[in-house]
Amino acid sequence: MPQNQNPEATPKPSKTELHPRNKHKGRYDFKKIMEASPELKKYIGRNKYGLETIDFFNSTAVRLLNQALLKMDYGIAHWDIPEGYLCPPIPGRADYIHHISDLLAAHPAPSQHPQDTVVALDIGTGSNCIYPILGHCEYKWKFVGSDIDALSVKSARAIAKANGIKADIRLQENEKEIFGGIIQDTDYFDFTMCNPPFHSSAAEAISANKRKVRNLSKGKATNYKGEKPDEIQVSFGGQHNELWCKGGELRFIKNMIAESQEYKDQVTWFTTLVSKHSHLGQIENDLRFAHAKKVKVIPMGQGNKNSRIVAWTFQ
Repeated sequence: MPQNQNPEATPKPSKTELHPRNKHKGRYDFKKIMEASPELKKYIGRNKYGLETIDFFNSTAVRLLNQALLKMDYGIAHWDIPEGYLCPPIPGRADYIHHISDLLAAHPAPSQHPQDTVVALDIGTGSNCIYPILGHCEYKWKFVGSDIDALSVKSARAIAKANGIKADIRLQENEKEIFGGIIQDTDYFDFTMCNPPFHSSAAEAISANKRKVRNLSKGKATNYKGEKPDEIQVSFGGQHNELWCKGGELRFIKNMIAESQEYKDQVTWFTTLVSKHSHLGQIENDLRFAHAKKVKVIPMGQGNKNSRIVAWTFQ
């Protein structure tokens, strides 16, 4: 299984603990970004230190930034998402991909499929198709993606087709299943990945989004345009299935662990992001009960946020 293990050198200062191969470790080069997306110019200003920054409060600005980064760094010419859908922060998404590459390199397993490349399953691909894009561009991985939202599936399929991404996007018709109905009898995956809905209710998601905007403001009463955080549209958006589910992140992952046992012969590594450190104890306990052979907790630093990947295998 080919793995690109050449670190990408950068002379710029690093964001907190981003992966060494992450293309987004330094400060954004806004001159190049504006060349890639001239529309973004009106959303760029200077902070109190005189450094250029984007208006991260604004959903349009974040979408245009993503378009520019995907075009500049990954050669993706055609990318957009439906109004109101999740607009992912690319640096953190790229970190997940690079850490999985390290996991596969450190724990190689005999290939169970005829392809000469890694095959991955992305649970909850979303309308943005971001993990198949990054995995294809960085490592030439092939993807199956799943989502319970028909518009997300339609959007992800269109993005993959327009950019030559090897991704089979499948609609999950049963909201109670994660792998069931998606993994077919002839499928074999080197890994699965998932960014589960974090929140347990719409109210909790709204509260968290308001907190996110306040954090983006870094304690300031307004952004550089004088707008107050509470008056600004949440920058990353998201539909209910992208942001919350009954029982929240922990319940979703517990269900994933239980269901993963049924597909242990068709997947080498099951993985998921875990937002809350306090959930790790219960997750690890469930994995012991499920008789996972190996469990890995991989720390991730994403700017000012700390997260982690939990990976497990029955092989």
